[in-house]
Amino acid sequence: MNNRIRAREVRLIDENGTQVGIVPLREALAMAEERGYDLVEVAPNAVPPVCRLLDYGKFRYEQSKKEREARRNQKQSELKQIRLMPKTDDHDVAVKANQARRFLLAGDKVKFNLRFRGREVAHPEIGRKMLDEIAEQLSDIAIIEQKPLMEGRVLSMLLAPNAKVLKAAQQAQKAAAQRQAASTSAAPTQTSSTTSDTPPPDEEVEEDEEAEDLIDEDYDEDDEIIDEEYDADEDDEDDKDEEHERRR
Repeated sequence: MNNRIRAREVRLIDENGTQVGIVPLREALAMAEERGYDLVEVAPNAVPPVCRLLDYGKFRYEQSKKEREARRNQKQSELKQIRLMPKTDDHDVAVKANQARRFLLAGDKVKFNLRFRGREVAHPEIGRKMLDEIAEQLSDIAIIEQKPLMEGRVLSMLLAPNAKVLKAAQQAQKAAAQRQAASTSAAPTQTSSTTSDTPPPDEEVEEDEEAEDLIDEDYDEDDEIIDEEYDADEDDEDDKDEEHERRR
């Protein structure tokens, strides 16, 4: 880059991607300085070397951003371990193989550990045959990364998903991440669009007027009841006065 370039002349490409042609190194450096760009050697093995005018800091930032995005979308494989024994029944072996198939389809590696007990270690061929059968059942989606290897009393075999399965798992993970991001961005919109239970102002006014009418009717009824009670009390007092006069 810039003064570290040792060639006498270079094939220059400007900032717009247009080929300027073969120019001396000094002229290329002067052009880069005049336009405010860096002279970067993009093909050092060519004759003459190919150089380009670009903003090197911005270029490195974009490259690092792409690398981070690629790492984010890359499936981080885990190591799943499955235990077996020489006396494991055929049905149980099939169940273990199906379990390993699920792990492999998810992009994970699977390690089978077949443990020998007591005098079983004298017949390792039984365990090897079992592991070979499992590898044969999973050959359509997995490759043998480590052949059956005896470690003490444990016979181990490592399977890894093939390139096709691994690519499908990465695409599925990327699609799931996109769906999750889409649902997260759509959540505030759905929340804001929900209808409120609070009635409009006009309806509130109408309800208040109806309530006042009902209260006025109650007051009128109460007044009529009080007036009737008061008239009844006056009649009783008149009757008492008449009775008192009669006795006198």
